[in-house]
Amino acid sequence: MTDPAPAAPTVRQPPRHWEADVLASDGGTVHLRPITPDDAVGLVAFHGKLSERTRYLRYFGPYPTMPARDVTYFTTVDHHDRVAIVAVLGDEIIAVGRYDRLPTVGDGHSAEVAFVVADAHQGRGLGSVLLEHLSAAAVDTGVTRFVAEVLAENQGMVRVFRDAGYQISRSFEGGVLHLEFAVDPDSADVQQVLFSVRTSRERASEARSVRNVLAPRSVAVIGASTDPSKVGHAVLVNLLHGGFTGPVYPVNAEHRSVQGVRAYASVREIPDPVDLAVVAVPAGGVEGVLDDCLAKGVKALVVVSAGFGERSEDGLDAERRMVRAARAHGMRVVGPSALGVANTDPEVNLNATLAPVLPGRGRVGFFCQSGALGIAILAAAAERGLGLSTFVSAGNRADVSGNDLMQYWDSDPATDVVLLYLESFGNPRKFSRLARNLARTKPVIAVKSGRHSVRPGLAATSVDVDEASVQALFEQAGVIRVESIAQLFDAALLLGYQPLPAGPRVAVVGNSSALGVLAVDAARSQDLVVVGDAVDVGATATPAEFAAAVATALASDAVDALIAVFVPPVATPGAEYATALREAVADAGKPVVTTFLAAEGIPDSLAVRDAAGVPARGSVPSYPGPERAALALSRAVRYAAWRERPLPEVVRPEGADAEAARALVDGWLAVDPDGRWLTDAEAVQLLGAYGVTVTEFRTTRGPAEAAVAAAELGFPVAVKATGEQWRHRTDFAGVRLDLSSAEAVGVAAAELAAVTGSDEVHVQRMAVKGISCTVGVQDDPSFGSLVSFGLAGVISDLLGDRAYRVLPVTPTDAHDLVRAPRAAPLLAGYRGSEPCDLAALEDVVLRVATLADDVHELREVSCEPVLASATGAAVTGARVRLGPPPSRADLGPRRLR
Repeated sequence: MTDPAPAAPTVRQPPRHWEADVLASDGGTVHLRPITPDDAVGLVAFHGKLSERTRYLRYFGPYPTMPARDVTYFTTVDHHDRVAIVAVLGDEIIAVGRYDRLPTVGDGHSAEVAFVVADAHQGRGLGSVLLEHLSAAAVDTGVTRFVAEVLAENQGMVRVFRDAGYQISRSFEGGVLHLEFAVDPDSADVQQVLFSVRTSRERASEARSVRNVLAPRSVAVIGASTDPSKVGHAVLVNLLHGGFTGPVYPVNAEHRSVQGVRAYASVREIPDPVDLAVVAVPAGGVEGVLDDCLAKGVKALVVVSAGFGERSEDGLDAERRMVRAARAHGMRVVGPSALGVANTDPEVNLNATLAPVLPGRGRVGFFCQSGALGIAILAAAAERGLGLSTFVSAGNRADVSGNDLMQYWDSDPATDVVLLYLESFGNPRKFSRLARNLARTKPVIAVKSGRHSVRPGLAATSVDVDEASVQALFEQAGVIRVESIAQLFDAALLLGYQPLPAGPRVAVVGNSSALGVLAVDAARSQDLVVVGDAVDVGATATPAEFAAAVATALASDAVDALIAVFVPPVATPGAEYATALREAVADAGKPVVTTFLAAEGIPDSLAVRDAAGVPARGSVPSYPGPERAALALSRAVRYAAWRERPLPEVVRPEGADAEAARALVDGWLAVDPDGRWLTDAEAVQLLGAYGVTVTEFRTTRGPAEAAVAAAELGFPVAVKATGEQWRHRTDFAGVRLDLSSAEAVGVAAAELAAVTGSDEVHVQRMAVKGISCTVGVQDDPSFGSLVSFGLAGVISDLLGDRAYRVLPVTPTDAHDLVRAPRAAPLLAGYRGSEPCDLAALEDVVLRVATLADDVHELREVSCEPVLASATGAAVTGARVRLGPPPSRADLGPRRLR
């Protein structure tokens, strides 16, 4: 342990990102911030509450009181050589972590780390959180190694270090363990372990925080009203009528009871613990309610009150104050302007929403941002017979977001399918990571609205994401994107009740030739492969004959799925056919969709019910027409194919030299800290560090010098103007190609000088002729960077024929990216032409993407043209811009948005 010393440090201002709201392992929020001298009183109070055992383990002795000299030392740090971070709950310090640089040890970049957690908060994972944030601060201040002295009997602290994922060296002497580890290890394997540990803990704590919302043991309705027109009345009635399994406490200062239930003047007066509070008071009164909730120890709030960020700047300020106050006291917030939350688990039966109609129990989780639209969505789900497991309407999404819900659903055994109605993203990088992980086991279906505008209530917690970025994000993450609420339910009905298809081969069976033809056309228009002709059993077929035709089609090894089209015969009730159809497909193991009587959803006669009488797996979804049935099936086919791919792994290309690139970039930014476009030679250097070779060229002045350079490079060559306005012009005014003699080079250089007004030109060896492509990186304020690929040229530019991927890019992503543009077939031997070396293109994409992911200051890259041919991919031009990196909120230690 470092002994306190009286020396007064030179105090620096700590970086703002050292302050953060975080989640403990029990789902409660805690605020982290650097310590200040103003914490002296709080630190003494914190120390005084520590048990003798805790003080002994931390200080290796009794240390019953903290002298004033030590208080000053511990609270006055320079935020560089000495760093201390406190965890606070309300105004109370509940944990302290610190490190002190050891200037005489090794190279002076080591520091001793220690932390202590209040007894009442031990076991909440705060030591692990503090270690993450201290390690991140160490990287910021040039500390590369932590050492720690821990009593061997302090197994809790030993476990914190052991389970963190670092490669720790340890020695033992006199009952004390000496631990050492690198805080920012070079090993990619160790980095991956650290990331895995962090994300695993993040997933558990965020899921637990959502569980506090969706599975409370008790609920208080603050603003419960006797007036049926008030939202506080609606929430209370829905809670009571929904059969919530725990106690419900109305809070109303004017009435002794509401809806026949004992009411309380404030939350403080409720005699028992309260897990969840639904706040339904006017916006101006919410802050006052918070004090009562904080004092009561409420775990979570659902704020259905409106009048916050969606109304005015003052409302937005109030919304932010509310969330800060709630988080500071351990609570999470759904809303404001939320429709509410619901959980159909019979052990919970929570309907804390304003919706008069709630769908029955099912295995679909639903998150939406709009409260008003949420009512219509729930009603539509109920009409279609789509059962839900849980539902959350986040309103302004000031705190709890779709990312939190995905963490919960990932481990929720009651949810098989996830539906998202998104108007904006708060943290798109994190969304991409979470959705990709969740979609590996559970379908994620999303509607993304707000392409051109975002509701005012969401603007404060949103980032701008253009349409290309959204599409790239969804494609990589395996998210099934749909265009409307109707399509959302269409896909959910299939994926929620039927198995995934093994492939795109579809059979069509029906009792109407006209409907059969429509179904075949619809299937083919969605790139499904129709096996044979539609089977028409005829209008007079019996239920048994209809079922037999269906069973025969499904039994074929050449069929992966079935579309059954049915119109009722005049004389026979449709229920008999439905029963026959349901029984015929029961054990097929292949998805079946139908247009049964043009019904929409899960008709009673096609439902397979569980013990509770609700539709279960095996129920057959019906659609109004074959077009919607085929569209839903095609989406299931694409999703199943994505899920069958091997798990993508980020692979570093051979020869990628991150240290060399880092040294180059640091040197350039030391001179130009705001960034700049690199020169052509500098761009070649940087790309070369990652194995991207630009076809050799010389920069020359005048015809004579150009001719000499051409002779050195070897003919044929190209001569190019160097000005930005002359690059990639469709009229080729700034370039002369296929020059085979010194005389021709001299003439070309003179011509370009006359056109451009500059005698500087590039002389470049001619690459093998091929198809011009472009590989690029573009800045995105929300993702950091996007990698793009397309064929070069004016047509592709006009049509926007570019494909995009979000970093990091895996080899699978690179493979898909070069085949994604509509013009990509030209690269694969279109109409008998010679196929290009697509693997070489993938290699260029992967190397450029790895560079962009490693060097966060890389703001823009354009490799154009990249000439793709049967012999490889030649990069003949490159432009690179550096600049300050954007916020990358998904990197670093755990924190709430």
